[in-house]
Amino acid sequence: MKTLNDFNFASKKALVRVDFNVPLDENFIVTDTNRIEAAKPTIDKILADGGSVILMSHLGRPKGNQDKYSLKHIVKTTSEVLGIPVKFAADCIGEVAEKAAANLKPGEVLLLENLRFYQEEEAGDVDFAKKLASLGDIYVNDAFGTAHRAHASTTIIAQFFPTRKCFGLLLAKEIESLNRVLKNSVKPVTAVLGGSKVSSKITVIENILDKVDHMIIGGGMTFTFIKALGGKVGNSICEDDKLQLALDILHMAKEKNVHIHIPVDVVAANAFSNDAETQICDVRQIPDGWQGLDAGPKSLENFKEVIMNSKTILWNGPLGVFEMESFANGTIELGNYIAEATKNGAFSLVGGGDSVAAVKQFGLEPKMSYVSTGGGAMLEMLEGRVLPGIAAILD
Repeated sequence: MKTLNDFNFASKKALVRVDFNVPLDENFIVTDTNRIEAAKPTIDKILADGGSVILMSHLGRPKGNQDKYSLKHIVKTTSEVLGIPVKFAADCIGEVAEKAAANLKPGEVLLLENLRFYQEEEAGDVDFAKKLASLGDIYVNDAFGTAHRAHASTTIIAQFFPTRKCFGLLLAKEIESLNRVLKNSVKPVTAVLGGSKVSSKITVIENILDKVDHMIIGGGMTFTFIKALGGKVGNSICEDDKLQLALDILHMAKEKNVHIHIPVDVVAANAFSNDAETQICDVRQIPDGWQGLDAGPKSLENFKEVIMNSKTILWNGPLGVFEMESFANGTIELGNYIAEATKNGAFSLVGGGDSVAAVKQFGLEPKMSYVSTGGGAMLEMLEGRVLPGIAAILD
């Protein structure tokens, strides 16, 4: 696996695919700089070698060239995060881009305009990729968030750099962290899978059952399993057409000696609202008109014991509706257990949109071994798929 550290970038122009698809407010101010900060170590290493950096990214889902999706809006913030003035090219191919790239001196950074202003980017067009490739000497992919897309700048472009392509530091760390869970993990391995639907996690569950010793199931998925086992779930979210699937998963787990842990009690509410009345009840006896919105105290005790005895922990999905304060306790407590286990030497990987949002919201991010930056890409790797953006560098 070739990484940034296998190259010396002195006097070279590094063409770096980053994921600067950052949120902007109505005044085009960047409201979350995490993705820019995550790419900084890669950019710093290239500049420290005496190279220059040409950054490629997309922003949003533009239909053609739309000003509100222009990357010019993030130039100021990117300059502040990197600590150096970032130049901007008002196009990503053609004369404007070529001239800006040709004039780039060692130690300088150039940001190209939004790749998705051209539909050829998402179509994986070879000619478009070739035009992008002509701008740099070495291709670096540091965009895990788009590694599962076979787009021109993430995958197709790599063929024009047969020996001069590598993973950036961020993407390498993502692959390494996932491999520590999926390929060379220290046992016991526990996966915590939350979220509302069994159907969206089925491929992940099937793929990781061979790799884990314990699986904690939480969130809305709980009630599909409980109903399948004959429990009463009241008005809780439940996939009635997936009851057999839930039983099949339990059967598969038993065959593979994987211990499945499902909540035994829940915080139930009489409405989907932060101000609703609540009660703790047995997960199999939720009254009509009530819905389970968080894991209860006995469940958390059970989960704590599993987590504290684990050496490798994967966390994908919250235990409850943490966005509402009344139902955030389960997710916060789980995060605290994982943080404690990590402090005691376990390796913890957090990935998948909602659990990442939760660890950030509750200040737990620094206490985890690694928090993934790519939601969809992380899920596809957990499903056992080979991501095109990764395969293109390994090829």
